[in-house]
Amino acid sequence: MIPAAQVARISRAIPFWMSLALSPLLVIAAGQGGWWLILAPVSTWWLFIVLDAALGLNVENADPDTPEPSLRWYRLVTLIWFPVQVGTIFFLIWYATRADHLSVVEQFALFFGVGVLSGTIGINYSHELMHQKNRLERWLADLLLATVLYSHFRSEHLLVHHRHVGTARDPVTARYNEGFHRFFPRVLRESLFSAFAAERAMLARKGKPWTDLSNPFWRYWTLQAAFLGLAFGLGGGMGVVLFVFQAFIAIWQLELTNYVEHYGLTRKHLGDGKYEHVLPRHSWNAAHKASNWLLINLQRHSDHHYKPDRRFPLLQNYTEDDAPQLPYGYPVMTLAAMIPPLWRRVMNPRVRAWRQRYYPEITDWQPYNKGQNPLPR
Repeated sequence: MIPAAQVARISRAIPFWMSLALSPLLVIAAGQGGWWLILAPVSTWWLFIVLDAALGLNVENADPDTPEPSLRWYRLVTLIWFPVQVGTIFFLIWYATRADHLSVVEQFALFFGVGVLSGTIGINYSHELMHQKNRLERWLADLLLATVLYSHFRSEHLLVHHRHVGTARDPVTARYNEGFHRFFPRVLRESLFSAFAAERAMLARKGKPWTDLSNPFWRYWTLQAAFLGLAFGLGGGMGVVLFVFQAFIAIWQLELTNYVEHYGLTRKHLGDGKYEHVLPRHSWNAAHKASNWLLINLQRHSDHHYKPDRRFPLLQNYTEDDAPQLPYGYPVMTLAAMIPPLWRRVMNPRVRAWRQRYYPEITDWQPYNKGQNPLPR
């Protein structure tokens, strides 16, 4: 175990700061146009695939009792990310809609890269921030999600996903044999409704209607409208189109990650709408060093579900004995998920082995595969 004094060193936090290089890379790409526009996906997905292969796994665990002040260099990168992201998005909207050297195709290629920034990094950082008790951090999470028009993710994630993961009530638990191209439209539809229903139910328990101003959806809609208005003010109609396009790319990446994290992993139905507690076995994990730098340890996913507010540098690694492991990091696995036959070839045997290991007594998996078990009470 890494002692708290070592965890606190800035040298251990610096690798998690590599994401900041993406913003100047996008500005350079915008100025050059052409093939420079592939810098963003190359420097995230492909570079980190290579780095994972070269650097291997990191199975070390930081002392989980490391005090909060010792984590300041880790926290800082998540705190400064919102101004970096919002500045990059809206500067490039202003620039791209006025740059004569960028064709329409190049504008969209550039904002594909912006979506890589706001999805691979921004939504991931918002996920870290929304789980914290600090009010500023939770506000930063809301602001980041508003820049990708997916504000309801906070409500869905905190009130639905963490409570009902591995059951039919959780839209983002991908079912066995459900290809991403079927999962994606389903989760876009269901997660919005489940998030709104969860907030409405919370208000109803307090004797308030959904229209009450304490409903966070009013905040979500206001922030999203403000960013759409800013995009229009800086770039007109094309500015709005580019803003919406980068948001779609960001959401696509988020849901690719959601698809990978729990594919085929279901909690046992105990009867009468009751399910076993969430366990480390209900999340796929990956200990690949470089992609965990990029994704601030998101791949240590079992521990995140065990202790959701544990800050990312303290998330614990689980071995094969405790939780299922992916053969590669998320950058490879999300690419594989876009090719359903390849995905099934890689993952379905692993799901079947997982079922045999943990639930040999279950002989009929059809209700789990089709989401037909009773909803959790």
